[in-house]
Amino acid sequence: MIKNYLKIAWRNISKRKGYSIINIGGLAVGIAACLLLYTVVKYELSYDRYHSNFDSIYRVVTQDYFSDGIDYTPGIPFPALEAVRISFPQVTTGTLFASYGSQVTVLGDNADNTTSEKKFIEETGFFFCDPEFFKVFDFTWLYGSPDALKKPNTTVLTQKMAEKYFGDWRNANGRFLRIDNVATVKVEGILQDPPANSDFPLGIIISFLTARANAITYGYNLDWGNTTSNFQLYLLLPENVSAANVNKQLAQFSKQNYKQDQASKKTSFLQPLSQIPFDNRFGNFGDHTVSKSTLWTLSLIGVFIVIMACINFINLATAQAVGRSKEVGIRKVLGSDRFQLLGQVMGETFFIVVLAMALAVIIGSLCLSFIKHITSIKEQLNLINWQTVSFLLGLVIVVTLLAGLYPALIVSGFNPALALINKITSATVGKTSLRKGLVVTQFAISQVLIIGTIVAISQMNYVHSADLGFNKEAILILNTNSDSAVQSRQEAFKHKLLQLPGVQAVSFSSDVPSSDNNWSGNFSFDHRPDEKFDVYRKAGDEDYFKTYGLEIVAGRIFEKSDTAKEIIINQTLVKKLGVKNPADVVGKEIRSGRGGWKTIVGVVKDFNTNSLREDVKPLMLFQRKDRYGVTGIKLRSTNIPKTKAAIEAAWNQYFPEYAYTSSYMDENIARFYEQEDKLSLLYKIFAGIAIFISCLGLYGLVSFMAIQRIKEIGIRKVLGGTIGHILWIFGKNFSFCLLSHSLFPPQSHG
Repeated sequence: MIKNYLKIAWRNISKRKGYSIINIGGLAVGIAACLLLYTVVKYELSYDRYHSNFDSIYRVVTQDYFSDGIDYTPGIPFPALEAVRISFPQVTTGTLFASYGSQVTVLGDNADNTTSEKKFIEETGFFFCDPEFFKVFDFTWLYGSPDALKKPNTTVLTQKMAEKYFGDWRNANGRFLRIDNVATVKVEGILQDPPANSDFPLGIIISFLTARANAITYGYNLDWGNTTSNFQLYLLLPENVSAANVNKQLAQFSKQNYKQDQASKKTSFLQPLSQIPFDNRFGNFGDHTVSKSTLWTLSLIGVFIVIMACINFINLATAQAVGRSKEVGIRKVLGSDRFQLLGQVMGETFFIVVLAMALAVIIGSLCLSFIKHITSIKEQLNLINWQTVSFLLGLVIVVTLLAGLYPALIVSGFNPALALINKITSATVGKTSLRKGLVVTQFAISQVLIIGTIVAISQMNYVHSADLGFNKEAILILNTNSDSAVQSRQEAFKHKLLQLPGVQAVSFSSDVPSSDNNWSGNFSFDHRPDEKFDVYRKAGDEDYFKTYGLEIVAGRIFEKSDTAKEIIINQTLVKKLGVKNPADVVGKEIRSGRGGWKTIVGVVKDFNTNSLREDVKPLMLFQRKDRYGVTGIKLRSTNIPKTKAAIEAAWNQYFPEYAYTSSYMDENIARFYEQEDKLSLLYKIFAGIAIFISCLGLYGLVSFMAIQRIKEIGIRKVLGGTIGHILWIFGKNFSFCLLSHSLFPPQSHG
């Protein structure tokens, strides 16, 4: 019987090639889209799950309660590491301390090599770490062990970094690297590269004792009031220790160690490793955060697209049922019961769905290599695995039931007498109200996706055209250390740059106007007690405002100095201080932390201190030469390549021991919104697929209705009807259908 059903199914497919192509093609495209979205969502949910103790690992994070809100940071103060180990001996603790933009000089076998030309700036992947970190997390050692990090001036490299520096990772052991021109470290271990779906992009791992030995360079201090997101602590809880109990102890730990005053209340608590990629309050070392609402949205789009493909199948199959009325009548006369007919139609549907599934896998495989262009996924994914196969099997069953059940009920319910005398027509097949509802549902889904796409496009257009409050065009950014060697040559370097005809202005600073930097702390204004919110800080020289096009709305810019003698604040800080007129704060004094009182000499117009996702923050700007690690160069628009070459030559003249790296500020800002740009593109693509499926189904129905109305069309043409008139009739019917929820209007023969 099954063999017979398959033969009949194949004959029906062959007989109606056009409708079969529409049915199979629509289902295949819908299933392929759903499969790709499933692959993306599954990958996003897989971050760090390769660690054997994934469910028992937590990060210690910090929150500051202020009267006007809560600030969050993923880090803790440096002295908290040892204090946590003493207070929580029952848990395993591991720490990572990140250093961004650090320089690595490859010395090779000679630790005293001072002429090495192999210099690299590592923007990410540079970490200080203790051996206990590898008791919390699982990493594969190709050579060496965590004990290598018990000593100062030792380092462990991943296979990728070892090959970058030494050609072959097997040649790396015992070789030397110079980091930031302050410490020479010996390679004593090699790690296998961590998977791409990890929030720990390890590359260079240096013993934590090395950071302590170079405390000034890396900002290591024992002040409990200094919390940095670069220093993070992870705990592995034993089976008999619950996170709730540890959180209670951490609350008491916070009261004992953090300074609690009227301005704020600082508390540490546990964040599960599973929540790190999805919690927008905190960042992570992998710089990868995606909201669960986004994943739910992508999943819902996949479901919608499959439903739309099923609706196409239902409508076409129901409409084609008229052509099978005689077949059904004969089968019933010869003794077939309704259950057998139901099984036959469902079997045919299953056969078509399997064909569509096979085609969908081919389409998905061809499109998989392009996934990285529309998502944050960088590695090549494998489409065929046990999870995907299970998903596809489940999808086959669901789609078969969704697409085949209603047409099967319609066909199996034909009256044999009416079927044999050809009295069953497209107008009498099935319930008109259900068909109306299906079409309305299909186009409603399309409209939802189109509206969502328009909103996403509008948001990104706003982001890319928004006034950030500063000039980001034609500004070249150079990064370096802020050590004494650099400081001693900065003025001469600046003078050299300003002599270049292609350079308009040069500024040294700790940070560009808009970045990921969140350097902040407590402060007081006008000799009052500490304010009940933190102030954010940026250090820049007297040319900072001219270089980046910042506008002073009251007072003046500060006079040239190497240390913080004068302060400029932004309009947001003025408002939060309760002052209405910016000029009224000029001449007042402000103090950051426990430092000395400094005079406010100006107020700068608000500019976006971070990305547009965040509000403008209360900010103070000051001069502090030992913080200047960023050089901003405003270029003229003529002959930029020549100017860049001259800048690089000047850099190599004044800072030969440092690697030269440059980037444009507008490109750096564009990277803030890379994820949103890709999400917007994703919406466009899948909204387009939804529209395509809708139009495919509509085309099939129009074609079928045209065939059903051949006699009517012939009569109209004989009576003088023009092609335009006939097209108007069909167009009017379908327009009316979409507007009044009717697809099959009463047949007209006049």
